[in-house]
Amino acid sequence: MTRDTALSLSVDAFDTGTFWQALADLVRIPSESQNPDAAPHLATYLSDQIIPRAERLGMTCSLLPNPMGGAPFLLAQRIEDPALPTILSYGHGDVTRAQSADWDDGLTPFELTHRGDRVYGRGTADNKGQHLINLTALESVITTRGHLGFNLKLLMEMGEEIGSPGLADLCETEQDRLKADVLIASDGPRLDPDTPTLFMGARGALNFDLSIDLRPGAHHSGNWGGLLADPAMILSHALATITDARGAIQIPEWRPHTLTQTIRNVLADLPEPKGADPDWGEPDLSAAERVFGWNAFSILALHAGIPEAPVNAIAGQARATCQLRFVVGTQSQDILPALRRHLDRNGFERVTITETDGDPFEATRLDPAHPWAQFAITSITRTVGRKPHVLPNLGGSLPNACFAETLGLPTIWVPHSYTGCNQHAPNEHVLEQTFRQAAQVMTGLFWDIAEHPPTK
Repeated sequence: MTRDTALSLSVDAFDTGTFWQALADLVRIPSESQNPDAAPHLATYLSDQIIPRAERLGMTCSLLPNPMGGAPFLLAQRIEDPALPTILSYGHGDVTRAQSADWDDGLTPFELTHRGDRVYGRGTADNKGQHLINLTALESVITTRGHLGFNLKLLMEMGEEIGSPGLADLCETEQDRLKADVLIASDGPRLDPDTPTLFMGARGALNFDLSIDLRPGAHHSGNWGGLLADPAMILSHALATITDARGAIQIPEWRPHTLTQTIRNVLADLPEPKGADPDWGEPDLSAAERVFGWNAFSILALHAGIPEAPVNAIAGQARATCQLRFVVGTQSQDILPALRRHLDRNGFERVTITETDGDPFEATRLDPAHPWAQFAITSITRTVGRKPHVLPNLGGSLPNACFAETLGLPTIWVPHSYTGCNQHAPNEHVLEQTFRQAAQVMTGLFWDIAEHPPTK
């Protein structure tokens, strides 16, 4: 009964097809949290798919009501000995809208389809395939060893794609039930499909609108051109003050001071992100530093007039939907007040700022030297024969603050997808070989917890 035996069992799940059949069952449930008509499928995913699988792992399962009235949460537990380390894991079974009409011929979002090394289906990458890998790895350890050698708690939600409503409140009110030594979970992409990635936090994200409403309706541009202020022109100039021409942020409060030499040393070991524009973003930073160690302002959408059918008229209103991705050290509560001060200093008092997504995802980061981070790096290296790519935080955003801040846990994320997986888009897919390796990585990681847990 060895580690290698457990690793082989995880690979067997792919060779026999049992993993892919299980994933097909998960993908078949149209659990689109962004689609109100799909609401009944959210609870079904937990009750029909995850609970039976968790119970086969010897876990007791409870459906917890959502404090905000949405889909329930699942808490599954296997407590072998209170003296052992306790691992909290997490996953989400909801997916983004299917976008069925835009998938390639022969592909449908809620049917698993194999084409070469790619396996297509909505949720394969985000997040059904990822938490299924972790459940498969846990099963391999239990089958081989007869027990885990640690305590396990699994929290599953069905609203991550709409901002995880209720998750923060649940973690606050259920701190005793969710008490653990570490969070180990999987979401997001690897930097390279063939090399495991480890990240210990995430950038925060805040979405907001900038708008100008000068008058009702539009006015003929021949009669009024040169006489009426153009809201689209004013808004464009206001936006142009937020960054320079290459996208470098010009608001002092939005420029972080946490890109330390230690963080730069960690990021220096990473491959340069493919496709990055060398002349965009903060100068004198590497591409890895710009996406993992710095803040980024984006304009997600612009609207004035009737873009699909322009007319000869000066619009009365203009709007830009914007986003700031931010790292640890940025004061999230001051992001919009700082923007207000900046716009007023530059003469754009007429621009209105409206927060569009409620509370932002907060930024989190764990020191790569933390014992749990070093433990995970050592375990993954042992499994694949080389060190993983290590990120202090992901470039994207996750509800990691619920675990890192509210529950006070070190957070270890081991993603199983890759950057070209088309998550949130048509033709979402995963790579067979990446998933096979990921199952071994997680099996080794769970196996090693019982043998060599970090010293608290």
